[in-house]
Amino acid sequence: MAYAIIKVGGKQFRVSEGDLVDVEKLDAQKGDTVKFEDVLLISRDGATTVGSPKVAGAAVTAEVIEQRRLPKVTAFKFKRRKGFHKTKGHRQPVTRVSIKGI
Repeated sequence: MAYAIIKVGGKQFRVSEGDLVDVEKLDAQKGDTVKFEDVLLISRDGATTVGSPKVAGAAVTAEVIEQRRLPKVTAFKFKRRKGFHKTKGHRQPVTRVSIKGI
């Protein structure tokens, strides 16, 4: 089974055809096709190609499934005996993509 390691938004993902991956928010609408050209490694039929730093001429295509937000992460600060406490929440926006081809 073929797979690739791609770099999107400062993170690396191991992807195969048909995988659903949540990547950093992309400027694309539902149903759009996006192309990831930062391919660091490709493995096909037991043969592995490692880039330095990227594999020349390689790309991974994907279709945007949805724009969504991850569950809330709560940051809570507290200092004992001082009456200080602060709560802050954050929901990270992500784009869910389906890998179509390597």
